[in-house]
Amino acid sequence: MTNNRSRESGSTVEINPMGTIRLEPIPAQTSTGVPGQLTPGRRPEWLRVRAADSPKYRELKGLFRGKSLHTVCEEAMCPNIGECWGRGTATFLLMGDTCTRSCGFCKIKTGRPGLLDPEEPRRVGESVAAMGLRHAVLTSVNRDEQSDGGAWVFAESIYWIRRLQPGCTIEVLIPDFKGDRAALQTVMDAKPEILNHNTETVPRLYRTVRPQAQYPRTLKLLQEAKTLDPLALTKSGLMLGLGETWDELLQVLDDLAAHGVDILTLGQYLQPSRFHLPIQAYYTPAQFAVLKEEGEKRGFRWVESGPLVRSSYHADGQAHLSQRNDL
Repeated sequence: MTNNRSRESGSTVEINPMGTIRLEPIPAQTSTGVPGQLTPGRRPEWLRVRAADSPKYRELKGLFRGKSLHTVCEEAMCPNIGECWGRGTATFLLMGDTCTRSCGFCKIKTGRPGLLDPEEPRRVGESVAAMGLRHAVLTSVNRDEQSDGGAWVFAESIYWIRRLQPGCTIEVLIPDFKGDRAALQTVMDAKPEILNHNTETVPRLYRTVRPQAQYPRTLKLLQEAKTLDPLALTKSGLMLGLGETWDELLQVLDDLAAHGVDILTLGQYLQPSRFHLPIQAYYTPAQFAVLKEEGEKRGFRWVESGPLVRSSYHADGQAHLSQRNDL
């Protein structure tokens, strides 16, 4: 019996006679091997987005500049910045714009960061109130030089948002705090609706993609977050196109489900500059749809899967799953 294949622009979704599904993404063009080059070739049409510009976008950009705040939307060159800012949502980047780690995919600069600003949490709360947000997303650079990784900044920011914008739900996308349970406890005690920590890729690729992170530590953090606050939703995300295999992807989905993760995000990796890891393959919208089905079969309560999906995409909708809303 022959396999059934659904083809889309050179990619394959394969279903064999036993019902097993496999993906064959479109290989990206290989570079010449010379360091410091962008992945050659044009990106597929489904990855092209409009330039960010709208009255609301300009309004929010001015607001962040006035408050001396950073957003991961800008620092990480998110392709959805026009859509999200246009509807009045954004992800705040806490603790400056310099990270102590050197992940191979991330546009945020690496170096020695400055001192933490004790007034930043209050300014975040003021900005959330000024924007009239019903849902706020807080993330940060890694601050490994801090004894608690800057966990207190997350907790204080949550406090000020609750004080200045009552009823606003909150998601925090946190670093791993080097596995410090006390730091995680500080964040969970502040009661965010969603605790997000991204897995990013499969274990085999951690050395090049996340050299200072550890896959088992990521899984443990997600599980402990649920233990520390059973009402919190836990969330994690993966980038596709870095050289992972289909079987490796499914294993990570199995691992995340086994560790109690509620929300899963899956998106295409896009090389932010020539100094970052090249794209190995492109996944099509149809393949992301298959992966969404695979996630739902594993019991995730929400799966956001698509080429341009990023961690905070449609996060406001995910917050409605929170059991805190029922209390």
